Amino acid sequence: MPALDVAGEFETIERLLKPLAHPEWARGLTDDVAVLPSRPGHDLILTKDAMVEGVHFLPDDPLDTVARKLLRVNLSDLAAKGAEPFGYLLSCFWSERCGWPEREAFAAGLAEDQARFGVALLGGDTVRTPGPASFCLTALGWAPTGAAVSRAGAQVGDLVFVTGAIGDGLLGLRAARGELSLDEVRIAALVDHYRTPTPRLDFAPAIREFATASVDVSDGLAADLGHIARASGVGIALNLNVLPLSAAAQAWFDDRVDAQLSLEDLAGGGDDYEIAFTAHPRHEDALRREAEKRLVRLTRVGEVTPGGGLTAIHDGQPVEMARRGWTHG
Repeated sequence: MPALDVAGEFETIERLLKPLAHPEWARGLTDDVAVLPSRPGHDLILTKDAMVEGVHFLPDDPLDTVARKLLRVNLSDLAAKGAEPFGYLLSCFWSERCGWPEREAFAAGLAEDQARFGVALLGGDTVRTPGPASFCLTALGWAPTGAAVSRAGAQVGDLVFVTGAIGDGLLGLRAARGELSLDEVRIAALVDHYRTPTPRLDFAPAIREFATASVDVSDGLAADLGHIARASGVGIALNLNVLPLSAAAQAWFDDRVDAQLSLEDLAGGGDDYEIAFTAHPRHEDALRREAEKRLVRLTRVGEVTPGGGLTAIHDGQPVEMARRGWTHG
């Protein structure tokens, strides 16, 4: 629907965004600010991500899934810090393709995930643009004072873990583009993961209690572990042989000729939104109990070593990784 046929900014706010607003702190979206009470004994944790059509989502991706992914990737950042989310600020840059039905779909996607994750809209902005549709979200959360886990705490001798499966983000993008030859059920599972990844909020308390350093896997496992290594001033050895794969990724992997390249691709892909973290070996049993209790798959994928940067290991030997992950311009 052409942009000229849609309602303006104020009707979009009144009809679509106001129902998403926090009942108290957002001031009904009638003010220029939100007013948040302090929470004694806690730090306010903030994170911000943007998504641009043609860069972070496909032009034909449904806008309800775009909205849900936008919220979820920010919640994933909070989960990796051990934080509890409560609200978000939102900016929408509606393109020519964003008619009223598309805006309704976007708001419906947000409403669905607000209910699922217990968060509410606090404020933001909405404008029209002649360029691609773009959206920006700032998520806010709480963590006990001083308890938010950084990237900089890894110590030599720590073990390296990752939740869930690795590679479904990269394969999901290819599946959405029609580039994979798999059965329909596996294609659907991969596309669903790409469009609506699951933030590991249930595992955030365990991260807060046991992790020495943590990051969400958005740029790719290899790249994000490299971020921890650099911030902590240590080396990390990543064992590609134990890379956790989903059933769909395993099916794709089994069809590949060069197994090493396959694992390298998956470790270097982005959009997984799992949590990669380091922890002292004495906490491994406790972490596994926490993961089992929360039905979270947990895999030990490496160790923290002296030196610097990430070393990928395959069959006991270091390998060069041509693909290190997503880089932001």
